[in-house]
Amino acid sequence: MLERCLRPLEMCFGGGGGDQSLLWDTDLKPHASGNYSIAVVQANSSLEDQAQVFTSPSATFVGVYDGHGGPQASRFITNHLFSFLLKFTEEEGGLSEEVIKKAFAATEEEFLRFVKQTWIARPQMASVGSCCILGAISKDVLYVANLGDSRAVLGRRALEGEVNCGGVVAERLSTDHNVGVEEVRKEVEALHPDDAHIVVCTRGVWRIKGIIQVSRSIGDAYLKKANFDANPLFQQFACPLYLKRPVMTAEPSILMRKLKANDLFIVFASDGLWEHLTDEEVVQIVSGNPRTGIAKRVVTVALEEAAKKRDMRYDDLKKVEKGQRRHFHDDITVIVLYLDHSKESINGRSRYKGDYGCINTPIDIFSQSANEIDL
Repeated sequence: MLERCLRPLEMCFGGGGGDQSLLWDTDLKPHASGNYSIAVVQANSSLEDQAQVFTSPSATFVGVYDGHGGPQASRFITNHLFSFLLKFTEEEGGLSEEVIKKAFAATEEEFLRFVKQTWIARPQMASVGSCCILGAISKDVLYVANLGDSRAVLGRRALEGEVNCGGVVAERLSTDHNVGVEEVRKEVEALHPDDAHIVVCTRGVWRIKGIIQVSRSIGDAYLKKANFDANPLFQQFACPLYLKRPVMTAEPSILMRKLKANDLFIVFASDGLWEHLTDEEVVQIVSGNPRTGIAKRVVTVALEEAAKKRDMRYDDLKKVEKGQRRHFHDDITVIVLYLDHSKESINGRSRYKGDYGCINTPIDIFSQSANEIDL
């Protein structure tokens, strides 16, 4: 059974406290073909990032969920996506692209149903959403599924004939669904040929309908369902858009690849990290430092870059309270998943001897009932 962490942040993670009260991390923990490390730093008033790792002797699931408009969607995904994955994997007799698509679709459907049930009392729920990136490894096959602009980057040893032969190179495994990318912008425009304002540049940033940068997500009901947008109750909360059709989708892009002996590690992270560091910089940090505390080290370098951009010292940034922190950086979540190859793992036999287990990044304590927390 997947564990749910509803305790205070500092009880869910080692770390925190003192001048690092908004930064938490875990020690190295085992998975089927190596070990992993997690770190998260909070910037928003409520932590909108969530993440989890599920490990068993035969499979490893990794999820990073970057919420927007509030924390409810990312929390909901934490409590539902892996359960659907396990359910459909069992029903279909194994993990596959179709299983992953079904799990994403079921999570979206359940969240939209939840919004429909609650939005009259809480109309802002119709504008809550989350990016979502999933990594899954089974039988030495890696799947990466993505909605939005969280990212998975592989660190692998360069082969003979490649630049930097023998060194570690970065290979992006996910597609950014952000209309700041010209290819994504053209994709959205092609789906809405009768809407000249489907993508608008406001204050130097491209956004769908001038509102949101990502074209795929879980949630964001009012950008997918006209009945929310047209309701006078919601129009008290946001300007009407008069949608002819959904302007966002929950269909993930999925990459599948056989793991190779020169694949060393994968970094899964929310957009907050990639705002400050490139794929190559992150891979070099991971490859050039000890494993212990590696996710925290990556987050710390990103925070140092965020401070530098504002001409301030990192020590001063650490003193800025949550909420105010959003002026300097977003919530940042990093999971580093090491891939340790051996004859056993290559032959399909896991070296992982532990029990089934799951670690979730925690939900911060807030003044709602247990039913509302347990989305």
